[in-house]
Amino acid sequence: MYALYEDAGKFSAGRVMSEADSSIQIELESGKRVKVKAAHVLLKFDKPQPAELLAAAQAQAGGIELDLAWEFAPEHDFGFTELARDYFSANADVAQQVAMLLSLFEAPHYFRRLGKGQFKKAPAETVQAALLGIERKKQAAEQVNAWATELEAGQCPAPVREQLYKILFKPDKNAGEYKAVVEAARRSHRPPLDLLKAAGAIDSPYQFHWKRFLFENFPKGTAFPVLAAPAIKEALPLAAARAFSIDDSATTEIDDALSVHGLGSGTVVFGVHIAAPGLAIAPDSPVDKLARERLSTVYMPGYKLTMLPDDVVQAFTLLEGRECPAVSIYFTFDESTLELRGHETRLERVPIAANLRHDQLEETVTEATLTGLAPADYAFAPELAFAHRLARHLKAAREVVRGKPENFNRPDYSFRLDGRGFGNGPEGEKPVEPRGDEVVSISTRPRGSALDLVVAEAMILANSHWGGWLAECGVPGIYRSQASMAPGVKVRMGTKPAPHAGMGVAQYAWSTSPLRRYVDLVNQWQIIACARHGRTAALAAPFKPKDTALFAIISSFDEAYGAYNAYQQAIERYWTLLYLAQQDMTELDAAVMKDGLVRADALPLVFRATGSETMPRGAAVRVKLTGTDLLTLDLQASVLARQGDAASGTENTGDDSDDEAPAAGPLSLAIDVADPADTASAGAAAPVAGDVGAALPSN
Repeated sequence: MYALYEDAGKFSAGRVMSEADSSIQIELESGKRVKVKAAHVLLKFDKPQPAELLAAAQAQAGGIELDLAWEFAPEHDFGFTELARDYFSANADVAQQVAMLLSLFEAPHYFRRLGKGQFKKAPAETVQAALLGIERKKQAAEQVNAWATELEAGQCPAPVREQLYKILFKPDKNAGEYKAVVEAARRSHRPPLDLLKAAGAIDSPYQFHWKRFLFENFPKGTAFPVLAAPAIKEALPLAAARAFSIDDSATTEIDDALSVHGLGSGTVVFGVHIAAPGLAIAPDSPVDKLARERLSTVYMPGYKLTMLPDDVVQAFTLLEGRECPAVSIYFTFDESTLELRGHETRLERVPIAANLRHDQLEETVTEATLTGLAPADYAFAPELAFAHRLARHLKAAREVVRGKPENFNRPDYSFRLDGRGFGNGPEGEKPVEPRGDEVVSISTRPRGSALDLVVAEAMILANSHWGGWLAECGVPGIYRSQASMAPGVKVRMGTKPAPHAGMGVAQYAWSTSPLRRYVDLVNQWQIIACARHGRTAALAAPFKPKDTALFAIISSFDEAYGAYNAYQQAIERYWTLLYLAQQDMTELDAAVMKDGLVRADALPLVFRATGSETMPRGAAVRVKLTGTDLLTLDLQASVLARQGDAASGTENTGDDSDDEAPAAGPLSLAIDVADPADTASAGAAAPVAGDVGAALPSN
């Protein structure tokens, strides 16, 4: 005698060796003997052989019409043998009975399993819904297959193209578009990015980087809603200062200006004047909510996304010829010794006499003209000379605290597209989004130039003093601190003042760019409260001590600011690689860094060069460029010759950075393909690390 039994949803059959009240010992065709609970035995039979029975039953089960079987099934609970006799005939044989069992077991949408070979007919509406679901799944599978076939053939279906960035970076793994890419990649043994590129899903490398950035950071688009710039309700006194700003010609968000008064009197008042949107924008107002969504202006060659709507920027930017609302801090210095005698913060209207542009003046305003070694034939020459003298004094004092001098030994790089400046269009026109194929030029300017030094030290002076003043008034702010200058010690943001070792100041609170950074706007609100209420400002300030909202702002800002800087570095790498192609450059001079990385001498470019792995840090080399990929931002190169030793100089002090560039890595995709041949194209950007920091503000 033989017995058919169920074990964990599988059916097996064998010879009955012995029986007890609750179990049966069965010998399988393999010779293995198993002990089976009697309750799991569904059928006993004398013939045919178990293997023959199961084979015959499988063959017949495929021919059973489930719709018809459902019609034959009784409304009450029933066994598979009962339905087999109703469906086949009253004399249904063992093979037909087992065929019915297999068919019922595999059709839970028609029949509910009750155990021990018992079933119950599903309601008609349940069957109908299940059949519709099965049909939808079938159609979805067919659609996935069709899309995958198109991708293999080098054509990108429109739905896949529309979901490109979601598929690659934030996929819904149940979506058909995602499954189609995975299936096509598996079949073709190609990385998803290569597959999609070959299928024409990516219009251009530039658009790929740009739209990915927008997808991840601006999913609702970059347009601002129509909002009028809020007005300042209080009457502000007019300052006696005659202020001037120092920025690049592309700057539209002019946050800061300087003034110098009292030259020749023995006591000089040095003013730092900061645009005051905080006097009009209220916390939780519509404009504030917009600013808090963006948290910072996003900079890139030829374009930018401002933190605030243009109407708001234009209402508060420190434009020459206007009396602009400002939060001013005045420092009183002994003109001879530069000893600081006091400081005062005022809320006022400041006449802006000029917007000086350092890219137009740097060849004129030099160390020699500022120190009297050469004639100074330009506006504000005496004021700039004092400001430069003061900046050198302040820098030297900070370096004493730091324990070593600051060293700006690499240039800043400026990008211009099609020979034009910011916005890729004539000055005064609204910025136009770059296409990605413009002719790019890259120029350099020395870091730490005379005008840079003046602005940098003025901002450090204001930010450090305002940070200390907030603490004196018992008002929390958002501070940047660095415990030490030891390798690996990063700059942190917090709500309590702490030393910034890298800058050599007792505390440091970003407050001088409220049109461009949200933390500066937050700190400006707190400073305004101190200016109005002094020691009782804690009661009136928008943010109170231990306010959880400040921690939330810090967390959001850190994330957004990091993402924006990473994109800026990546897209600058794109334009640099395009520049290499446009200039037909095949060789570069570079300096060895570490781990196979080298840094180009005359371009903002860090990349791997085969042959540099064993060379000492700082070695000067000539490298051959063998290939670039604008999509992955990879640059392939090898060392041609060692030319001598270059200064390794990795220090890039100012605010935040360990200026080591991280190694290039693969473009990070969120798509998974099981096939081991599927690896993402290697060679993502190796951005030059660093913060658009306060010591050299990105004005």
